[in-house]
Amino acid sequence: MPAALSELVGPEHGAVTLPLHLAWSGLTTFDLDQPRLRMSYYRIVLAEGLHDDLARYLNRDLLVSLWPTLRTLVSRDVREVWENSFDELAHADQAAA
Repeated sequence: MPAALSELVGPEHGAVTLPLHLAWSGLTTFDLDQPRLRMSYYRIVLAEGLHDDLARYLNRDLLVSLWPTLRTLVSRDVREVWENSFDELAHADQAAA
């Protein structure tokens, strides 16, 4: 888990290939300019990623903008850990309403 969302400096656009320890089943290359693929990519990295993976593959601005929907697609454990760690994410569902 990063200490701050600002540590998330991953890509915002284009095709990204995830390593097999993250994307071990199915698709490994994701076009972040396609909303469905971008959401799948974020779900995988949040569920499978270690600290270095999170910082490398997630982007702070994208995570914050996707969170109101993404929070409904990840496990309760993942959602709670991220929302308990970052107030900005904890209130994202309220801001979207």
